[in-house]
Amino acid sequence: MKSKWWLIGLLVCLAVASLAPLASSSPDGLERVAEDKGFIDLGQETPFQIIADYVFPGIENEALATILAGLIGTLILFSVAYSVSWLLKSRRREAVK
Repeated sequence: MKSKWWLIGLLVCLAVASLAPLASSSPDGLERVAEDKGFIDLGQETPFQIIADYVFPGIENEALATILAGLIGTLILFSVAYSVSWLLKSRRREAVK
């Protein structure tokens, strides 16, 4: 039963990620505040970007590239969350024994 909820959660997250091209093209909240307050130029680039600006490299269709980046990001985060959950659950079982 619990695995069913993980799967439902994953499917909902993937569905939401596939709607990414419909999101506003305006800057996000933090970027907007930095622009409004005049300190956007003080920001520094990250040392590396896995999927820069939520666009998957090598795909010409921007909407498809954005969807793919969202799906990959969702799967990565889901995998991390599921792994941490599994690890904590297995440690708890060992502690009970």
